[in-house]
Amino acid sequence: MTEPYTIYFAGQLFDHKHLAGNALLASHIDSDSHGRYQCILPQDLEQRGIGPMGIRDQDLRAVAECDLALFNFDGSEIPPGAVVEYMYAKMLDIPSVILRSDFRGGGDQAGDGDPWNLMASFYPRTRILHLDGMQWYQESLAQGGDAAQVSARFQKRIAEEVIALLDEVRGDASIMEGGRSGVEGAYRWALRLAGGGLAGLVAGDGSLDSYVEGMVSRKFEKGLLG
Repeated sequence: MTEPYTIYFAGQLFDHKHLAGNALLASHIDSDSHGRYQCILPQDLEQRGIGPMGIRDQDLRAVAECDLALFNFDGSEIPPGAVVEYMYAKMLDIPSVILRSDFRGGGDQAGDGDPWNLMASFYPRTRILHLDGMQWYQESLAQGGDAAQVSARFQKRIAEEVIALLDEVRGDASIMEGGRSGVEGAYRWALRLAGGGLAGLVAGDGSLDSYVEGMVSRKFEKGLLG
């Protein structure tokens, strides 16, 4: 079987609804893509005893290593952590999908603009799925069944739309310049730019150069860079 594309799954993870919802949607993306995609959830990464900087560094490492990314922009104010991770993904030219299931408006873009602050819009290699979560839930509910069946239909429908956009956005041409050496330079810069302990974390017992070469090589082989 071909190695799956890894998806960094960013969003809120501060209560049981977020945690369970993230896990359910990620599971459907994995299964309904028939193994084409594999979601990496920050909530599943080890967080005990590593402190705030360690958690941040661990999440940014996962962003950098993943092939694509999915960003949940729900809420009256979109999650600041997800926005930071989205901008970091854009620095690394990672194909991304933004998902908003919140039917409320917001932001400073009038008319048909995105329902969030305009500074988080208009970036390349990005697709947006904005759906009315309440309406989709009610449509699933109307089909009958218990709560598990309703939830499964609801999550599956969202997953299918996300998968279609992941398929689409990974076909966008990379905007990185300078060939493989240029990409490696950009990735080394981004890892150092984050400060904290990120560069040391990713290098481990080896060198930052070796880590970046391996990561960039994998992405070139999958046709995501270059």
